[in-house]
Amino acid sequence: MGEPAQRPATYADLRKVPAHVIAELIEGVLHTQPRPNAAHAQATSTLGEELGPPFKRGKGGPGGWIILDEPELHFGADVLVPDLAGWRRETMPELPDVAHFELRPDWTCEAISPITGRHDRVRKMPLYAKAGVHNVWILDPAAKTLEVYRLDGETYRLVSTHGGDDLVRAEPFAAVELELGALWMR
Repeated sequence: MGEPAQRPATYADLRKVPAHVIAELIEGVLHTQPRPNAAHAQATSTLGEELGPPFKRGKGGPGGWIILDEPELHFGADVLVPDLAGWRRETMPELPDVAHFELRPDWTCEAISPITGRHDRVRKMPLYAKAGVHNVWILDPAAKTLEVYRLDGETYRLVSTHGGDDLVRAEPFAAVELELGALWMR
C-alpha cells in the first residue's frame, strides 16, 4: 500500500508558521527558512537605505518608486517574500493599506545565503518571470557580489555582475551610482 497523497499546502498553513520564520508557498508546497543572518540583513537594509532617498523621495535622484522590505507577494496560489521589492509609481501610484500585494513589483532583490541561494534562483526567479517582474537583483553578501537580471521574454537574462567595492549604476536604478562596499560593511 502506498503513502497517502499529501494535500497541497494552503495560505492557512502558511499563517500557522511562527513569526520568526519566513514562509512561502510555491506550487502547493510550504517552504520555510530562518530569518536572515547579520550579513544578509546588513546588505539588504543598507541597499534599502541607499535607494530610498533618490528613488522613493527624489532626493538626489528621480524619485518615482515605492520600495519595501520583505513584502508578501501573492501570485495566484504562490506566496513569495523577497528581501526587497519596488514598484514604479506608474505601476502602483500609492501604497495600498493591505497585508499582502497581488500587484507584481517592477523589481525584486534577493540576498542569498548557502541555505537560500538555490531556492531563490530555481524556485522563485521563474515565478517572478511568470508574474512579469522586470528586474531581479541577486545579492550575495558572502561573495560580496551583485547580479542584475532583466526579464527577456519568459526568462531572465544576466545584464551585469558587480563585486567588492565597485561603484555601480544598475538597472532599474542606474540614475544613481551605488557604492557596493557599503553593503558589506560590518
